[in-house]
Amino acid sequence: MTPEISANGDGRPVNRPQRSLAARLVFVAAVWSTIALAIAGVFLVSLYERASERAFDAQLEVHIKALIAEMLATNADASADQATATLTAPTYRGDPRFSLPLSGWYWTVRRADSPSILYASESLVGDPLNTPPIGQDDANAGFIVGPTGDEIRVLQQRITVEDAAYVIAVGAATAGFWADIFEFARLVAITLCIVGLGLILAIFLQVKFGLRPLARLRASLSAVRQGEAERIDEALPREIAPLAVELNALIVSNKEIVERARTHVGNLAHGLKTPLSVISNEARASGGPLADKVSEQATIMSTQIQHHLERARMAAQRRVIGVSCETEPVLARLIRAMGKIYQDKGVDVGFAQSGQIRFRGESQDLEEMSGNLIDNACKWAGSKVRVQVAPLNDPATNRDMFTITVEDDGPGLTPEQRAEAIKRGRRLDETVPGTGLGLSIVADLAALYGGTFDLESSSLGGLKARLVLPALSKE
Repeated sequence: MTPEISANGDGRPVNRPQRSLAARLVFVAAVWSTIALAIAGVFLVSLYERASERAFDAQLEVHIKALIAEMLATNADASADQATATLTAPTYRGDPRFSLPLSGWYWTVRRADSPSILYASESLVGDPLNTPPIGQDDANAGFIVGPTGDEIRVLQQRITVEDAAYVIAVGAATAGFWADIFEFARLVAITLCIVGLGLILAIFLQVKFGLRPLARLRASLSAVRQGEAERIDEALPREIAPLAVELNALIVSNKEIVERARTHVGNLAHGLKTPLSVISNEARASGGPLADKVSEQATIMSTQIQHHLERARMAAQRRVIGVSCETEPVLARLIRAMGKIYQDKGVDVGFAQSGQIRFRGESQDLEEMSGNLIDNACKWAGSKVRVQVAPLNDPATNRDMFTITVEDDGPGLTPEQRAEAIKRGRRLDETVPGTGLGLSIVADLAALYGGTFDLESSSLGGLKARLVLPALSKE
């Protein structure tokens, strides 16, 4: 995953994985919808199962009532002919399946105090129907195993005829019953899956549409960061419009702080340079060892003040939000200027850049760093200077960086001299004009931007200066 860029003081990224807010919202909504629809599906199937069971029991109850009516009618006829009434066998065939052998539809009549069957439907063909004890209840229902091993839903009813208690049981195979329930569950599952997919799609579209203002805010902020705009567009929904207002206030405050810092730096520079100039002039006019020492120290003080003021100015510039510049125009302008300055020396300055690169900083800083390097190379080169700019991905931080490499065919430096050259105010050749601050300023400014500056041996035979700076990522 790409690192999350943190707006901390050094501008370095914090390696936290980026999580999509839209994906999180859709995921949570999808999980909740799935759970809710699953619960609804189970509830619907349970309701349908109970309704089917009641309907099934109602059908069995109809057959029980028909059997009871036939038995009571038979008993009344017998009482008219005999002094002692006896219960004759019912011949109930309310459903043809009661006559088909082992059809799954059965009825039995037995004494309440005995498990022996008195009468049974023709479909049992002599096999027993092991009904559970009914106890003292007038009726009960349950599931038993039928003669063929299939599940039977049985409904039992207790009746009393002339002080004798009988139990009438009617049962039917549940294969069709469960098949209907499973088919209903399948249709419910398909329907809820379609509804769930539709809900997830609707949630995705809703989230995408709802978060579109955030994308606009991000694009506006990116434009400010890249220097294409000075303010963030505040024409946003009222929920996030205050955020844009606060960000604009932060940008304005940042610029005001930088401007105040620059003003203070300038005032301090002017305030110190004038007294130092007076001291130097008086010392040179007076003559003598003391005057020479004072003049020497005043020069050192002037150099140190210039260095630290320059560093403070660079640090203030680097805090500006939304500052960037193209590298190619800046370097091309510098190379043209150096070509004119060193025209008499006959130095050939070559330039090459790989792709379009944008420096995350002010053009003045880029011009100062690269100008010092190119000027130094032209001073020491024999006849050739080569400047190359190329993108670089820093594996340590995953930051977008780029390199500026300046090489010459001059005498070069030893490793010890290269380390000494970067130190502040150190000069390796007093015959060449300068303060000795050029390379140290480059090193300090590169460090302030989170980059690096190194001196190496060049393939041209001289010195190779390698400057690594942050690039503005293309988003």
